[in-house]
Amino acid sequence: MNKIKKLTDSYKDFISVPWRSDAAPGQRVIFCVYDGKDELKLRSRIDEFETETKQAGHDWTIFDLTDTFAEWLSGQKYATSYFKAPAKLTPLLPRYLDFIEKKFKESFADHHLDQNTVVETMGVASIFGFLKAKEVVDKLAPLVPGRLLVFFPGTHENNNYRLLDGYDGWNYLAVCITGARNT
Repeated sequence: MNKIKKLTDSYKDFISVPWRSDAAPGQRVIFCVYDGKDELKLRSRIDEFETETKQAGHDWTIFDLTDTFAEWLSGQKYATSYFKAPAKLTPLLPRYLDFIEKKFKESFADHHLDQNTVVETMGVASIFGFLKAKEVVDKLAPLVPGRLLVFFPGTHENNNYRLLDGYDGWNYLAVCITGARNT
């Protein structure tokens, strides 16, 4: 059985269990952790996660981070100068995080998110080097009354998450789902 199928099966096991309605935002986050090399395979099979979610009786919607940096940077007055001197961009990165939050809110302005909705977040690898995944999750989790599902290309060990194995990592309260059953 391939790794993405195992991840889908583990997700199915978890998403079919009844949810607590009194969970704090950080406890409503689900990380599906996979090897970054499997990004394209995962994206090609994202509909299987949607199917499992809907079969479990939950609503499903997607928020994709993949193009957000390009969208944000193209809106900056001095965007072309940042390509010549990328270090000048560093102090502006908190504004990029605000942009993601604004884009998230706009994406769901006409779509009612309730306690039964799973908001699937993909493209987390695209923020690598600009923002920490923890910052994005902390910003978005309170905006989702149901579950925030984060497809996370990296590793999870001893409740410590590392995006693309590049940062020191951080400890987070989210539920971690991997290709190993019963995690």
